[in-house]
Amino acid sequence: MDRELPESSDRSLLDYLRRGDGASITQLEEHFGVTATAVRQRLTRLMSEGLIQRQIARHGRGRPSHTYRLTDKGCQAAGTNYGDLAKALWQELRAIPDPEVRTGLLSRLAKKLAEQYAGSIDGADLAERMQNVVELMGERDVPFSIDRSGSLPVLTVLACPYPTLAEQDRTVCAMEKVFLTELLGQGVRLSECRLDGGSCCSFSPSLGAVEPASFAEPLSQEVAIG
Repeated sequence: MDRELPESSDRSLLDYLRRGDGASITQLEEHFGVTATAVRQRLTRLMSEGLIQRQIARHGRGRPSHTYRLTDKGCQAAGTNYGDLAKALWQELRAIPDPEVRTGLLSRLAKKLAEQYAGSIDGADLAERMQNVVELMGERDVPFSIDRSGSLPVLTVLACPYPTLAEQDRTVCAMEKVFLTELLGQGVRLSECRLDGGSCCSFSPSLGAVEPASFAEPLSQEVAIG
C-alpha cells in the first residue's frame, strides 16, 4: 500500500521547493521517503491550488521529464513567516510619541489593508457585504460568521487574526474596526471582545452619526469612515 504524504507536509514540500531550483518526482520521493504515486497526488492538488507549476525539463524520445517549481502564489505561501517582523513594526508604531502622528499612521494602515481586499466586496447590502468578508477571510484561514437573528447583521471573528498582538495591545482591536468599517462601507462598533471576557469578538453596525476612530480612547468607541 502506498504511503501517503500527510496534509501537514504541505508546508514542508513548499519550503523544500523554495530552497532549490525546483525538484523532480524522484527527488521528492527520496527526500520525503514516500512513493511516486503519493508525491504525484500531492503535487496535483497543489498545482490545482495554483501553488506549484510543472515544467518540462527534458525533450526528445520517450516520456519527458518534469521539474516542479513554486508559482508566485506558492512563493508567497511558503514565505509568509512574518510574525516577528509584524510584532516589531507594531511596537515601533505604538512607540511614536505624537498621538496625532501615531493615530494617522494606524488609521492609514487599516485603510490600506481594506483597499487590498475591496475588490472582493461587492454585496448590494450590508448582510451581503458581511458574507463577502466571511468568504474572503475564510480563504485566509481566519474564520468569521454572521449573526442575522437581530434587526441588523452582526459580524463575528471566531479566531483573532492577530492573537499575539491583541494580547499585548488592544489598539489592534481599534485598527480592526477601522479595517471593517472601510471594507463594509458602514460604521461598526466592537460589541463583544475576547479581551473583555466575551466568547468571540463581534462587530455590530453603528446607529446614527459617530466620531472618527481614535486609537488612544476606549474600545467601546464607535468607528466611522473618514
